[in-house]
Parts: sequence; C-alpha cells; structure tokens
Amino acid sequence: MARVLLFFIDGVGLGPADPDVNPFLAAHLPTFRGLLGGSAVTLDVAPRVGARASLVACDAVLGFAGTPQSGTGQASLLIGTNAVALHGRHFGPWVPARLRALVREESVLAHAIAAGYSAAFANAYPEEVRELAEGAAVTLPSDHPGRVTRERRAPSFLRAGPPLAALGAGLLTRHTPELERGDAVTSELTNEGWRERLGRLNVPAIDAVAAGRNLGRIAAHHDLTLFAHYATDYAGHLRDMGAAVLALEKLDAFLAGLLHAAGDDLLVCIVSDHGNIEDMRVGHTRNPALALLIGNGHALAARRLRSLTDVMPAILDVLSL
Repeated sequence: MARVLLFFIDGVGLGPADPDVNPFLAAHLPTFRGLLGGSAVTLDVAPRVGARASLVACDAVLGFAGTPQSGTGQASLLIGTNAVALHGRHFGPWVPARLRALVREESVLAHAIAAGYSAAFANAYPEEVRELAEGAAVTLPSDHPGRVTRERRAPSFLRAGPPLAALGAGLLTRHTPELERGDAVTSELTNEGWRERLGRLNVPAIDAVAAGRNLGRIAAHHDLTLFAHYATDYAGHLRDMGAAVLALEKLDAFLAGLLHAAGDDLLVCIVSDHGNIEDMRVGHTRNPALALLIGNGHALAARRLRSLTDVMPAILDVLSL
C-alpha cells in the first residue's frame, strides 16, 4: 500500500501549446518539465505516462453546459460523485449549501478515517476558525421552530471543498503552533500572509522550497494527506501573464521541495477542479482539469482517471479500500 498526498490546486486546466496565452510555456518550470521528460504541461501532451509521473486530462465539464466552477468541481473531486448533476448546474466559488453536508460526511478523508487509516489536512488555519468551524458544522433539528433543517451560515473560507472535508473528518486541527514548527503549510505556500496580515511574527519566513519540504514530511507520517492551494485560480482571474508566471514558478519550486522530502512510498496526486490559469484570454475554461500523478504507482492510478469523479475512488483503491 502506498501513502497518498492529494495535492489540490485550484483553477488549473490543460491548455494550448501557445506561450502567448498559456503561462505554462512562458514560465520557467524545471520541476514540471523534468517530470514530463522536458515537455510542458499542455493539452497536447496528455495522456502521458513517464518513468516518474503520469499526466492525465480530467473531464471537468461532467456532462453539463456552461463553465465549470470551483464549488461543484471540488465536491465532485472529493466525494467521487457528479456534484454538478446533484446540484443541476455548475456552481461556485463555494460548494452549494445543499451539498456541504455531503462533502463533510462522504469525502475521501472521511472514508479513510472510517476505515482506520491515518489522515491529515496539512493546511494551516488561524485558531479563530475553531469556533466558526464548529458553528458552521451544526444543523438545526427538523422540529426546530424554523421548521426546516438548515445549516448555520459558514464563513466563506469554510465553504470551499477541502476545509469542508477536513472539518467533517475532524482534521481541521493545524493552527499557529503547527505552522511555527513546520507541521502545517499555508495555502499560499509561504508564510507572508500570516506574518503581514495576521501579525503572526513568530511564524518563520520561508521560501517555497522549504514549504514543500514541510508538506513532504507531513505526508510521510500519514496514509492520506490533503493539501489545498488556491493562488493559481486567483492569478488566472487577474488575466495577467506576469502574475500567472510568478504563481506557477512558485508552485514549481514548492513541488521541488516536496519531492525532495517525499518518501519512496508516496504517491503525489496533483489535481485541479477546472481550467483557468492555462489560458490568459478568458476566465474559467471548459478545458480538462490537470491531473499529474507522481511517484509510487503513478501509472496504475492514472489509468483510473477520466473525470473529476474518478479521483476519490482511485485514491481509495491505492489505499486498498
């Protein structure tokens, strides 16, 4: 059995091999290119099975018109069910309210925990979210004067798929002390936001490579680890090639540190929910979502992937669930 790191990156599709519109060709990405035998991360390269990694184009459209969105895309990825069909349309940026309990209760993290596997959510969240998270998870009974079961309104950052899944599995537990000692990673990869916006000056200033090593060490101690990174989607929405190049180069350095620290038994599954950053001409795209599998058993796991709904069962299969 391999250990698995589910490394979610928001808003990354497989796009055209055109450096004028696709920052994957404009950026200096030695780690990504090294994994793919010198090739760039573009649609014409997939599917590709190499010695160290496999690249797969994952359907994010899921049979519906319109442009794929984060909420239903992340839900589909985490629960292995077509959340677009459950909701009736693509929806974002947050998981639709009616599907949040499903993400909390039926995610890949919840299934791994229920089967007795060790699991971790590597993202750091400030301590202040504890009370908010507990309130967001509470539902009112059907005989409440409100007459309908309803969820208390969750703060926006707890309506995304990864923290919802972590909350449901009891894994939203990494805060400032964990980040200070390198036992957690911020979604932005490095710690500037915590130091500058939250005033956590005891949190060390680190570069992307060091942050990647921290994630590798966390993943080495659990059967399943989930980490979520959103800056790629933010950069894509800016429609600024320079910002997109910087975001991808930071991600590439982070990946280099992660792979340096990863054990031989780790399968790294880098997957996204929809396209965006790969084409500077538009916002979200209908391009296939990125799935890059690296390390132990990557080729076998890649054969399972055709769409976002295949990610969860593929991971459970690797865990022998």
